[in-house]
Amino acid sequence: MAIDLKGLPIAITGASSGIGLYAALACARAGMPVTVAARRADRLAEVVDRIRGEGGRAVAVECDVTDPVQCRAITDRTIAEFGSIYAVFANAGYGLEKPFLGMSDAEIRAIFETNYFGTINTIRPALDAMLSAGRGHVLVCSSCLSKIGLPLYSAYCATKAAQDDLSRALRHELRFAGHGDVHVSSVHPIGTRTELFETKKFLSGGQSKVLPPDSQRRLQSPEVVARAIVRCLRRPRGEVWTSLPTRLAMAAALAMPGLADWGIGLAVGSRLRKSEGG
Repeated sequence: MAIDLKGLPIAITGASSGIGLYAALACARAGMPVTVAARRADRLAEVVDRIRGEGGRAVAVECDVTDPVQCRAITDRTIAEFGSIYAVFANAGYGLEKPFLGMSDAEIRAIFETNYFGTINTIRPALDAMLSAGRGHVLVCSSCLSKIGLPLYSAYCATKAAQDDLSRALRHELRFAGHGDVHVSSVHPIGTRTELFETKKFLSGGQSKVLPPDSQRRLQSPEVVARAIVRCLRRPRGEVWTSLPTRLAMAAALAMPGLADWGIGLAVGSRLRKSEGG
């Protein structure tokens, strides 16, 4: 039986744009009170105004997910405003395209601090409240690339794999401990039309050497991911995929790593060699 989401509060990080923004709108339209969190207070205010303008309930919390204290404030504010916290969507993160040998320790640690430890900082306080209430739902925005490593994306893929493995392990831990009504789901979008690509371009110092020139035209809309998240909240499942062909391709890659390596070489090898002048 589907869960009635009306009145069940959710907190969403990285909610000032992209997947987080559209997830907040979709959840509010499903009747969920929403706490939106991100670093840009002005953008959060616009999201709150938009949700309230559509008749929904929303509050904003300015937050850097690398700070555990600020992340706890998300859960505390949600409970203070709406009486409880039913769900949390750890969505904040960014991408970086750069050779592993060209990355500093600081760059690698920084992306892990946001993408992976930011997830931990976000879900821990929310889980405390959910376990006390006896129900809840944790969602983590991983990626289709959690299942496979792309050249020049080693750090990003590693953070997404870490999020994926954390979600699966936590899902089993809660179930075996008798907390089966607290669900854990990992979300695996394909390339999505968000600010992440522009941020990655800025941090990486230029155009992508891996993605094809027309990749922008192939991107999925964030609304597609948002609708999938609401479906998962209504009918919980372990993994959320927004592209069946990609899911099947990643399953094949895991089952046949040699074939996957051949495919990656065929798809991106020539572009990498050309970018290096080879």
